Amino acid sequence: MSTWLWVLIIVLAVAIIVMLVLFFLGRRAQSRMETQQQELDKNAQPMSFYIIDMKKMHIKEAGLPKVVYENTPRLAKLGKIPILKVKVGNRVMNLVCDANVYKTLLPKQEVRAMVAGIYVVSAKRVRGPQLEAKKKKKGSNFLDKLR
Repeated sequence: MSTWLWVLIIVLAVAIIVMLVLFFLGRRAQSRMETQQQELDKNAQPMSFYIIDMKKMHIKEAGLPKVVYENTPRLAKLGKIPILKVKVGNRVMNLVCDANVYKTLLPKQEVRAMVAGIYVVSAKRVRGPQLEAKKKKKGSNFLDKLR
């Protein structure tokens, strides 16, 4: 057998092994995500609040408790997360929002939401029309397709 054939066989074997490892890691991550979502849904409580401001910011700048920052994984600390500055009764708080819920909200509106701790699981406007999550048009940019 020639050398290029051996190289091709080795590259295919490595590619198959990598695909299998990624498959099993993805399945495990998906099952963890499902159990965490069930816990969030179980612990969610209804709450009414007024949205003062909405921003996507780094978790350290968000004004969240120190315990939240310490328990956040490293990769999550690098990116920006959606933060809602809300008024609940006479208290002003910062809440972390689900990305899909964040797209449907606007500042300066009253909202009824399901909140688990400081995480907004779902929200619905009290007055006015409901916003739908904005659908992105099919991107012609290669990086948009990857996201």
